[in-house]
Amino acid sequence: MRAWIVGLLLCTAAVAWAHKPSDSYLGITVQGQQISGRWDIALRDLDFAIGLDADGDGDITWGELRSRHADIAAHAAARLALRADGRACTLTVGAQQVDEHTDGAYTVLPLAWDCEDAAATPHVLELHYTLFADIDPQHRGLLKLTAQGTTRTAVLGPQAPRQRFDLQAEASGLQVLLDYGREGVWHIWIGFDHILFLLALLLPAVGVWTVRGGDPRAAHQWHPVSQFRTAFWDVLRIVTAFTVAHSITLSLAALGLVSLPTRLVESAIAASVVLAALNNLRPVFEGRRWVVAFAFGLVHGFGFASVLADLGLPQGALALALLGFNLGVEVGQLAIVAAFLPLAYLLRRGVFYRWAVLTGGSVLIAFLAALWLLERAFDLKLVPV
Repeated sequence: MRAWIVGLLLCTAAVAWAHKPSDSYLGITVQGQQISGRWDIALRDLDFAIGLDADGDGDITWGELRSRHADIAAHAAARLALRADGRACTLTVGAQQVDEHTDGAYTVLPLAWDCEDAAATPHVLELHYTLFADIDPQHRGLLKLTAQGTTRTAVLGPQAPRQRFDLQAEASGLQVLLDYGREGVWHIWIGFDHILFLLALLLPAVGVWTVRGGDPRAAHQWHPVSQFRTAFWDVLRIVTAFTVAHSITLSLAALGLVSLPTRLVESAIAASVVLAALNNLRPVFEGRRWVVAFAFGLVHGFGFASVLADLGLPQGALALALLGFNLGVEVGQLAIVAAFLPLAYLLRRGVFYRWAVLTGGSVLIAFLAALWLLERAFDLKLVPV
């Protein structure tokens, strides 16, 4: 019993880190000699860095935010430098606004650079980005750079603070594919709700459920499979169904053909994790988990689309960007499956797997996802983050 209590406490604490990691969204547009942009920075990150919640009540009001605008602008401007054709440009930060992203409120900073000595149309831009580098080595700045009708994307951060862009060269199709593929891999690895949904479906894959005496009203019993290929084909059906489903809705949403409220999508994703985990405790869809994967994969696709909305899609390479992001998501999923399935198969016959991994893991997943569901559906903060 003590182990279960400790597990639940750890699971509760996990809510604190299970939200989307620290990102900012930097959009820069070059039109002739004019260079302007928009920078969306999470209020929770700024609060941690410079302190915005003056009264310490856990909520950042517009008054608190407005009173610190000069500090926010100075903090941001000191951590973003731009050079055009080798010449330093002066950054001016305009009046801030507030916008909502899938993971909370962001300040929106209008940007304008003055590059007096630059050519009429810069040929090369260099960026030096160090936002939150001193406090969060995992922070990333997601850049969308538009120049001469071409959109480029890049990831800025402590691992790659300086980047150079040749505005005269068009981004190749291969580069677009690789850029968006990398984002797909990264998103699935930091998307804890997507990972837990996948794991909830994979946990029972190395076994089969039976009922005593063939009576459907009797308790289900889980038995380990005798051959690896049995588990492999079950997992293949699940992953394929999930892939096909989220690819459909991701494409529809990214192309603007279908749009759903963010809170509804995020709440439905959390609900899908709860139901998938509970199905391991009281099987309803045994042998048809691929159906569950497909049905809820449609919902998860809208969640993936919100990431693409923040990144932006290059108008001249929509198909390649979508394909690259989808392939990246699949590579990320396959890496998780490749790490989990062989280990689960080796442990499947032991009591530890049956009770600690399958049963205990499903309980913890359901508990954590239920907290997410309450937070997202009712805009609560059950655990401070």
